[in-house]
Amino acid sequence: MPKAQETVLEIDLDALAHNYRYLRNKVAPETKFLAVVKAFAYGSDAEQVAIKLETLGVDYFAVAYVKEGVTLRDAGITRPILVLHPQPIHFDTIIKRCLEPSIYSPRILRLFLETAEQHGQKQYPVHLKFNTGLNRLGFWENDLDSILELLKDRNELKVLAIYSHLAASDDLNEISFTKTQIATFQKIATKLNSNLGYRPFQHLLNTSGILNYPTAQFDMVRSGIGLYGFGNEAKTDPRLKPVASLKTIISQIHRIEPGETVGYSRAFKATDYQITATLPVGHADGIGRQYGNGSTYVFVNGQKALIIGNVCMDMIMINVTGIDCKEGDEVLFFGKDISAEDFADTGNTISYELLAAISQRVNRLFIGN
Repeated sequence: MPKAQETVLEIDLDALAHNYRYLRNKVAPETKFLAVVKAFAYGSDAEQVAIKLETLGVDYFAVAYVKEGVTLRDAGITRPILVLHPQPIHFDTIIKRCLEPSIYSPRILRLFLETAEQHGQKQYPVHLKFNTGLNRLGFWENDLDSILELLKDRNELKVLAIYSHLAASDDLNEISFTKTQIATFQKIATKLNSNLGYRPFQHLLNTSGILNYPTAQFDMVRSGIGLYGFGNEAKTDPRLKPVASLKTIISQIHRIEPGETVGYSRAFKATDYQITATLPVGHADGIGRQYGNGSTYVFVNGQKALIIGNVCMDMIMINVTGIDCKEGDEVLFFGKDISAEDFADTGNTISYELLAAISQRVNRLFIGN
C-alpha cells in the first residue's frame, strides 16, 4: 500500500467480506443476516460498506435514523432497511422510501398507523420491538393486549417481525440474565403469534449473541461491531479482521529544550531535551482530548510515540525522542496490527465510540476488492 500523505481512514473491503463470511457461517443457512450500518457504518462509510455487503448476500440492513436509510436508498441499496429509532416527523419519508420502522411504544404505533392510513397503505411492514431487560426502547410484555387492540380490524400495517435486544450477551457472568431475556422474548412471541393469527419472523441476537447463544438465532441475526472486526471477546477477535485503519503523517518536527512546554495550557513540560512531532489530526477528527497528556501512543515507523499535551481541534503532538523519523513520515493510530480496542482503552472508552467518532472530514481510502 502507498504511504499516507494526509490523515486517512483506510477501509479494507476484503476484511469486511472476511468478517461477514465468518459470522454468516456461525448461523444456519436458512437464518437471515442483518448488517447494522448505522453511524456511517461505525465510522467507516455506510454507502460503500452496504454496497459491498449487498453483493455478498446480506439479507437486511439496519440504521438508527431515517436519514441514514435515505442515504442507502440514494446509493442504490435495494435490500430491506430497518430503522431502529424512527421519530414521527420522518414517518412520511419512511413510507415514501420503503423503509421498515421499528415500532417501540404505544405512541409510536398510534402515530404510524395514522400516517399509514393517510398514505393509503395496506399491510405496510413494521417490526415491533419489545423490552426484555435492556430498558432502553421497546414495548413491555403487558402492552400486548393494547397492541392487539390497536391493530384489530386494521389492515394498514402488517407486523412483519418482532424483536428485542440483549443487554449483556458478551458477558459470560450474565448467562442467567441473558437466558431470562431469551425466555421472555419467546413467551411474548408465542402470545403475539396466537393472537395475530400468523407468525411474524423473529430476531434477537447481536454479534456477541451470535457467538455465545447460537440456539437463540430464531429467524434472523443482527451484527454490527463484528462486521467491522471486533467480537467483544479475546478468543474471537483474532478470527476477525479490523476493517478500518487510521493513518496520518508528521507535519513538523520540533526540538524542545528543558523547561519548554507544548500545546494549550502548557500541559506538557520538557524535563530534558525532547523531539516532538505535530500531526494533522485532532479532536474534530474524532481523537478526543482524553487521549492526550501521555496516556495514549501512536506508531511511528513501528515504534511507540506518546501523545503529549492537550489534543487540539486539528492537531496532536507526539514525543518522537529516540525515534528515527522525519517530516512526511506515516503515523498509525490503529489498524490491522494495532487494535482500535486497545487504543480506545487508553482513553477509558470502547472501540464502538472511537470508530464512530472518526469525522467525515477525514478522507476514506478503500482498499481490497
